[in-house]
Amino acid sequence: MKAEEKMANEYAIQMKNITKVFFETLVANDNIDFNVKKGEIHALVGENGAGKSTLMSILFGLYQPTSGEIFINGKIENITNPIKANRLGIGMVHQHFKLVEVNTVWENIALGVEDTSYNMLLNKTKIKAKITKIMKEYELYVDLDAKIHNISVGMQQRVEILKILYRSADILVFDEPTAVLTPQQIDSLLDILLKLKAAGKTIIFISHKLEEIKKIADTATVIRAGKKVAEIDVKQSQGTEIAEAMVGRKLVEVKNSYSKPKSDTPILNVINLTVKSSNNPKINALENFNVQVKSGEIVAIAGVEGNGQKELVEVITGLSKAAVGGVVYKELNILKYSIAKRYELGMSHIPEDRHKYGMLLDFTVQDNIVIQEIGKKPFSKFGLLSTIEIKKYAQKIIKDFDVRGARGGVSIARGLSGGNQQKAVVGRELRRQHDLLVVVQPTRGLDIGAIEYIHAEILKEKEAGSAILLVSYELSEVMALADRIVVINDGRLVGQVPGKGARREHIGALMAGKKEEVLGNEF
Repeated sequence: MKAEEKMANEYAIQMKNITKVFFETLVANDNIDFNVKKGEIHALVGENGAGKSTLMSILFGLYQPTSGEIFINGKIENITNPIKANRLGIGMVHQHFKLVEVNTVWENIALGVEDTSYNMLLNKTKIKAKITKIMKEYELYVDLDAKIHNISVGMQQRVEILKILYRSADILVFDEPTAVLTPQQIDSLLDILLKLKAAGKTIIFISHKLEEIKKIADTATVIRAGKKVAEIDVKQSQGTEIAEAMVGRKLVEVKNSYSKPKSDTPILNVINLTVKSSNNPKINALENFNVQVKSGEIVAIAGVEGNGQKELVEVITGLSKAAVGGVVYKELNILKYSIAKRYELGMSHIPEDRHKYGMLLDFTVQDNIVIQEIGKKPFSKFGLLSTIEIKKYAQKIIKDFDVRGARGGVSIARGLSGGNQQKAVVGRELRRQHDLLVVVQPTRGLDIGAIEYIHAEILKEKEAGSAILLVSYELSEVMALADRIVVINDGRLVGQVPGKGARREHIGALMAGKKEEVLGNEF
């Protein structure tokens, strides 16, 4: 057998000498070779903006390569669009959801491949039955009749996964599929991927989480600054080999010093707060909830997604209303205050959904960075914008937080990778004047080096005296940063423990609903 025939039989994907250049000067992929064997789980890793999503967008037909060739099952292909990719058996779960928010879950899953009766009427019963079978098989349950805009980010991610399973692709690309999932959902998804591999599927898995890669991947290709720098046998890799290949340096562990608050008076005091569910007003999403955050203290809310965290944050930041209770910020009950007024008082908010609440995607990066302060000096005077001051301020944040692809701030925000969009939002909120930080999933979709930097910056905020309320579904993040961990289950506070000495098993039991006597605030 010729070597070429052997390669064709062995590899599902061969991407040869792929180069992609944007705006004639920005090289996103630089002469990359990427080969994936049939029936393997192949991890594609690298820092935010390294070129991973661009490479996979070329494979899926969203971009055309500037140069290079693509072979699918040994045959050269010109993948001009996603429809052609689907016909070749390639499916992709995107990092940024491709969902129609006003449509239902089942309509989104079947969109474009609908079953019909008499070639004209949607066969809703048949479609829902097929989706239900897939949901049961892979334990990916979603309310099929719910509108997309009414379900959580985690549920939207499930819809994206169901879309690709519904189309029965043989080559599956997962772009950061666990970025918004809870630990339990992540374990379930990883089991699903292993089942898909056992069924003969070929999987490309883009992730920044080394524990996930080591659990399921056979091979890892590492990209740095648009170039392929390593191809690693995951099972044979040692220690931090993959992580250090990603960032090109040794990593430093960031940990809280667990110092006491700088004041006994809370900056934020949530009192007996009850909030109705946005999906069902007859149900309390949050019930009689209390939490305090003091100056120089990080209080983390730990819990499985969908247990009231979203409602808590939205009431504090002014995105929704409370049914009962109070939110006292700097000794003022702010429940009737506008979002703008809360910001003026010194509140900063890093939202869970950066697209919906964090950015204006069709504005430039620098506009997004200054947008909350655009009417103030030095960014404007007598109604006239100072482009020099706007640019100078934005470029400092872009540099500090390593926002790649921003082109000095003039790039449109939509064009940045998800991780770089996140870094821009985090940088904006941390750098503006504030004394309260409400932080939700601050490192969602970020690489190891960026996580290390942002964790260090959050700890600097604590040392500077900020009060920080952290909501994260990453237990490792909660345990690394929190002075105090408040556990929420079914909208109620079920326990709180000091961050120092906290045990994963203890927190996990509380998250599952095991109640205990609430501990005091002392360390």
